[in-house]
Amino acid sequence: MPADPSQAGSPPSPAIPLSRWASRQLAELAEITGSAAIAQLDGATLLGERASNGGYFVPGLRSAGLGGSRLMPTRDGGWFALTLLRDEDRALVPAMLGIDCAGPICDEHLAAEVLRWDCDDLLARARDLGLPAASADEAPASPPHVRTAIGPTREPPKGRAPLVVDLSAIWAGPLAGHLLWLAGATVVKVENPSRPDLIRRDDPATFDLINQGKASALADLTDAAQRDAVIALIRRADMVIESSRLRALAHLGIDADQIVRETPGLVWLSVTGHGARGDAAHWAGVGNDCSVAAGLSRAMVEAGGDMGYVGDALTDPLTGIMAAKLGWQSWLNGEACRTVLSMSAIGAMALAEERAIDRAAIDRELLAWSNGRGQPFPAVSRRSMREPVRPLGSDTSQWLRC
Repeated sequence: MPADPSQAGSPPSPAIPLSRWASRQLAELAEITGSAAIAQLDGATLLGERASNGGYFVPGLRSAGLGGSRLMPTRDGGWFALTLLRDEDRALVPAMLGIDCAGPICDEHLAAEVLRWDCDDLLARARDLGLPAASADEAPASPPHVRTAIGPTREPPKGRAPLVVDLSAIWAGPLAGHLLWLAGATVVKVENPSRPDLIRRDDPATFDLINQGKASALADLTDAAQRDAVIALIRRADMVIESSRLRALAHLGIDADQIVRETPGLVWLSVTGHGARGDAAHWAGVGNDCSVAAGLSRAMVEAGGDMGYVGDALTDPLTGIMAAKLGWQSWLNGEACRTVLSMSAIGAMALAEERAIDRAAIDRELLAWSNGRGQPFPAVSRRSMREPVRPLGSDTSQWLRC
């Protein structure tokens, strides 16, 4: 959403809630990596640079930017969040609502139909259909991060940087890879040739920032030879980052837990919406609805504000920072492990920790955020590029031997 010139004389934009939490995690990451580049970062930058550079406004009941996520009241007084970024998701909305609809459903019709449902019932239907949805009053179903597999250790690294295979897309996973790259890692970004990372097209400014310097390889994981080449690269790597739904990996013939159990020292980081086990392992989730599931919207109401979205898909950058920190520490220790991160639970953890440190301070920020809706997003200067972005697929032959 472009900046509005009429806002030139508006009050200063509010601080992004949870920026202090992000800054503390970055300070810890800088300490364990010894990276001067990471030491120069702060939470407000990583939580706000996408929205600031994109000219976003502080959101209300629509998420920042293109407004792909909406918060809508339900019959029982609840609030239901639904993210619709893909045409295939929009096509499932009538089935979720139990209605017949010949064409795309408009926003007003959607909101009216949502108001006919109790929140928990509608949320269950949405998740059964694989739609990214949330309730403002749910509790995270999983821990913030859990190890699902442990493998053989190897001697801690001495005098060398890790090799990271980045299979992830959008924001949280690629940001983790970017932070590891800033710490000195060699990062190979692997994309599907027919479906490369969506933000290459939709948000090139953010894509460039968090994917600069990474080698670029292309592989279709549905092709056996190309999948085997990716697995061979993984087995000689130190770390893997991916953000696929857990059953999607298995469907492609990649058993992450088994690979970790067989590969000394391999650190595997899986970014999910809601965790690793039970029904939650199969729920779809992206940054905005996961932030609602984390309790951030309800916390803003409890602080005296109105219902709405907090920040810009906050659980994405919070999870990216946490993934980088956990991954580097495991690599330093020579531990082979698969760690599954839950974006909704990480958001809830960050909120709980901020409340424990200074409840009044976080409540003031949440209230100011609510009162600031419609104002330009907090200004963040665009970081300078350290290296160019590699052309798509330009390093395939170097890293993948099909």
